[in-house]
Amino acid sequence: MHTALDLEPLEPLEPSGNGHHPPGGATLSARDVSAWFGDRKVLERVSLDMNAGSVTALIGPSGCGKSTFLRILNRMHELVPSASLAGEVRLGDDDIYGAGRRITDTRKRIGMVFQKPNPFPAMSIAENVTAGLKLTGTKVSRGARADLVEECLTRAGLWAEVRDRLRQPGGALSGGQQQRLCIARSLAVRPDVLLMDEPCSALDPTSTRRIEETIHDLRQDVTIVIVTHNMQQAARVSQHCAFFLAEQGTPGHIVEAGPTERIFGDPADERTSDYVNGRFG
Repeated sequence: MHTALDLEPLEPLEPSGNGHHPPGGATLSARDVSAWFGDRKVLERVSLDMNAGSVTALIGPSGCGKSTFLRILNRMHELVPSASLAGEVRLGDDDIYGAGRRITDTRKRIGMVFQKPNPFPAMSIAENVTAGLKLTGTKVSRGARADLVEECLTRAGLWAEVRDRLRQPGGALSGGQQQRLCIARSLAVRPDVLLMDEPCSALDPTSTRRIEETIHDLRQDVTIVIVTHNMQQAARVSQHCAFFLAEQGTPGHIVEAGPTERIFGDPADERTSDYVNGRFG
């Protein structure tokens, strides 16, 4: 159970740039999304807009469908043999589940960073960054690869730490560095959206802060959706929040969603207030 009152005051992160960048990414919208594993319904008619140029945090207790919803957003849910879903997910004007829409096209536009850092251990740091290019059919000339590696590692906040050891194994980095390497790998294919499933849960406070700073900078160019159980983190990094809940065996659903400041400061539902203030969860 989180105890928000025992932690440091909530202060939003300030962007390190000049603040004049136009919003990047693309709006991701879910409409009436329901999901099942076999006969068990785990999500009930979830509708949510995740706006371009912002970070949307998905919060709520374990088992309420946040990670399932996140996986639906880039078509990972359908990889589970018993999984099924209903509803619609649109990236801009495109229905990502539309007829003829290839999964690889969706994965190129909607990247994922997982809870546990997963760099390819046999690959060098530089090779890890460019690993997704072949998988998504993205062609980059040999001469442009070095620039791409530097750009992505810089955007992920890692370049200064690894610039002199790009040929060393990615698996030799610290946990926080590995997670930022995974972010750099996701950025290399130029996604519109980056999904993050508890990206800091296994990291120390210093690494967590660096990841949060990276998230705040990236939202200038990429729409970000993050699942987190850390209420302090949700308040620091996000502009919008959606509170998920599954009560007494019912499927997960959104109790309320809106600007982060309102969800934490003046929520409409008492259950939201109880959760963000650490009274359950």
